[in-house]
Amino acid sequence: MSRAALVFSMVMLPTGIFAQGATDSTESEVLAVVHRMIEGLNRGDSAMARSTFHAKARLISIDLRRPDSSALRIEESPEAFIRSLGRPRTQVFEEKLTNVKTMIDGTLASVWADYTFHSGTTLSHCGVDHFLLVKEAGAWKIIELADTRRRVGC
Repeated sequence: MSRAALVFSMVMLPTGIFAQGATDSTESEVLAVVHRMIEGLNRGDSAMARSTFHAKARLISIDLRRPDSSALRIEESPEAFIRSLGRPRTQVFEEKLTNVKTMIDGTLASVWADYTFHSGTTLSHCGVDHFLLVKEAGAWKIIELADTRRRVGC
């Protein structure tokens, strides 16, 4: 490997721009699904959020907010999460993604992003979202969503 190629690899791989076999349009398609799910969460639009999930999807959270500093693993069905979005709420929810990294190989994609979650004007928690997507029948769907939740270091 030439020195230029090595430097290019070292610069591009950590930024998430490198995606084997991916095009800019493929990455845009993947990110559109992730952003639609976040928009559904923020709006309380269960139909919008539901449209982003694969029929066999699963949700996993690692809750780092526990006072004893131990992580609690929580699994939730996408359907329960989706139903919770449609419930009336007094506060506006806003999840914001930053530092988004995308990796794609054929019909498998991974999106890793830092996030902050606000309830009204109050920061509730932050962490990392990891979306695993598959493309079936021409459409990208979230097959797994894992996240961490913490209150320190936001």
